[in-house]
Amino acid sequence: MRRIGRRLLAAALGCSLLFAGMPAVGAVSTSTSHLVLTLDETEALLDEQPVALDSAGATYVGGRMMVPLKFVGDTLGVPVKWNAKTGNVEMAVPKAKLQFDLANQKVSINGVTVPFENVAALVGEKLMVRLSWLADYAGFDYTYDDQNKRVNIVFVPIPADLINDETNNSQPVAKFTFGKAVYRPGETIKYVDLSYDPDAEGLAKYEWTGRQDVYFKPGSYPISLKVTDASGNVSKTYTRTLVVAGTPLLDEMSYKLHNQPVGTAIDTDWTALYAYFLNRPDVPKKVTEDTSRKLILSDSPENIKEKGILYRDSVNGKARLYADHINATEDILRFAIVARNKSDKPVTVRTTNKGEVYPSIYAHLIGHEASVDFMLRDPIDTKLVVPAGQSYVYVQLPDFYPGQGVNLFYDVETDGEVEFAFVAMNNRDTVASIAGYKDLPFAGNVRGTFPVSDVTWSVDLSAAGLSGPSVLTIGDGKIDPFLPGYDRERQQEVRNEGNYGVMYHIHSEKPRKMVVLMLARGGAFKGPFKINGDFVMAPWSGVLPAFTKVQVLGRTTGEEATFDLEFTPPAGSAFPIDLIFYPLD
Repeated sequence: MRRIGRRLLAAALGCSLLFAGMPAVGAVSTSTSHLVLTLDETEALLDEQPVALDSAGATYVGGRMMVPLKFVGDTLGVPVKWNAKTGNVEMAVPKAKLQFDLANQKVSINGVTVPFENVAALVGEKLMVRLSWLADYAGFDYTYDDQNKRVNIVFVPIPADLINDETNNSQPVAKFTFGKAVYRPGETIKYVDLSYDPDAEGLAKYEWTGRQDVYFKPGSYPISLKVTDASGNVSKTYTRTLVVAGTPLLDEMSYKLHNQPVGTAIDTDWTALYAYFLNRPDVPKKVTEDTSRKLILSDSPENIKEKGILYRDSVNGKARLYADHINATEDILRFAIVARNKSDKPVTVRTTNKGEVYPSIYAHLIGHEASVDFMLRDPIDTKLVVPAGQSYVYVQLPDFYPGQGVNLFYDVETDGEVEFAFVAMNNRDTVASIAGYKDLPFAGNVRGTFPVSDVTWSVDLSAAGLSGPSVLTIGDGKIDPFLPGYDRERQQEVRNEGNYGVMYHIHSEKPRKMVVLMLARGGAFKGPFKINGDFVMAPWSGVLPAFTKVQVLGRTTGEEATFDLEFTPPAGSAFPIDLIFYPLD
C-alpha cells in the first residue's frame, strides 16, 4: 500500500490544541469517517456501509485519478450547488470558494482562474475533479490500494450548517450556562456566555428568549439564545432550562430596591406604597439657616399680561436673584433685570453663580434646566460697575414669545447699595423706557424678599440613627416650613410657598448601607438632585407622576465617610416630595 499524505494527522493535532479547554458543542461535533471508492466501480463504502452510485466512484482521466465532485463533496459535508444566476457549479470549502464554469471550461479559486483541464473533466454528464487537488482544498487525507484498486479517503465531515455558501464564512455558535444549578426566587441570575465565532470576527448581536435577571416564582424556565457574527451569519438556537426553587431571597419590590440602577423610576401602586413607603417615621433633623445671602424672588404675576416692573428690592452685600415667569401676552417680550445705583458712588456687582435657561413653552423643562445650571456651579466671577445715579441692564434674556417661560438664578455680591428690578419689556424698548413702566400688581404665587437662601439639614443616617425606612419631606409647609419674608411692594409679610430659589443641603456622617428614593406627592415633578457630587435626574426624561413611581436617587455601601444631598425646588414642579431612606440589609 502506497502512502500519499499526512495532512489529516497534522490537522487533527492542530484542532486538538486549538480547542483544548473549550466546552463541548454537541450539535456541531463530528468524528473521523472513511470513504472507499473502487476504481471504475459504481458502489462505494462509507464507514463500511455500501452506497450505490450512478457512475464510477473513481477513474483515471488523462493519467490522473478523478472522483465525482458532487458525491465526494456532499459526503465531506461541503455541498456542491448549481448557481442559476452565474451558470456555475459552486463549492465552498473551508479554504476557498470553488467555481466551475462548464460552458467556458474555466475553474475559479477565490476569483483566480485556472485551466479547466488541469483540475477537472466531464465524464459523460459527471463533473469529475482531480483527487489530489480536491484533497488540498477540502482538507482530507487519502491512500491508494494498488492491489485492490481502491481509493481510501479519511476525513472529518464538515457540519453543513457551519459554512455560508456565499461568503465561505463559518456560522457562529451560541452557548451559555448559569452560575449555579439552582437559584432561589428573588435571586439575581448569573448568565455565563460561552458563545463564539469560529472565524474570530466577533459576535455582533445577541438574541435572548425568556431571559430575565430574576424570577420570583419557583419553576423551570427555558431560556434560549441566538447570536449573529460580524458577517451576518446566524447561529442555531441554543436552549437551557433554569431551575428556580427554595426559600425566596427577596420579594419583587425588595429586589428592585436592592438592584435597580440609580436613576430608575420604579412602578408602584397603593398596596406597595403603603407597605414600603408611606406612613414611615420622619428622619430627625437639625436645621441651620444661612442668613448671609438674602433671596429676592419674583414669581408674580407669573403670567405676564402686560409690560412693567414685576418686583424690585435693594441689595447691599450678598443676594440671590430668582425669577420664574410666563409670557401671557400676544406680543414678543424681553425679560431683564435692571441694576439701579441711587448713590453718589459707583457700585460693583459681582456674579458668583448663575442658572439660566432659554425661553421655552415647557414649564417643567425650564425649571429643571435652570436648576441644573445653577447646581453645576461652573466657575464664574463677572463684574458690572454701575455708575452713580445710573441704571444698567444687569442681565437680559433672549426674546420670549407668547406662551414661553423663563426661569433664572443669580448669586450676586455688591460693594454698595443697588436696586434690582425684574422687568418685562417690550422687545423694542431700551433701559431708558423703563422709567415710564408701572409696578405690576400681585396676582398670586410668590414674590418677596426672604432672609434665607440656603438651609442645611443635619441628619443621622448611620446604622444607629436609621433603624428602618424613614422619610424627609420637602415643601409641605409643615414638616418643612415655608420660609418667611417681606413683599416690599405690598408692604406685608409673606411666605415662600414651595421654598423656590432655596438650596437644600442634607448631610449625614457615616451613612449605613441604604437606597435613597424620591416620591412625588404633590403632582408632576421634574428636577435634579446632586448626591455626593453626582447628578441624578428625576426622571431622566419626561416627568415623574405623583404616587405611581418612586425614583432611585442613589445607594450607599456603608463604607462612605459622609452622605451629602443637594437640591433646589425646580420651577414648574409640584410639592411636597418625600426623600425615603431605605436600609439594605
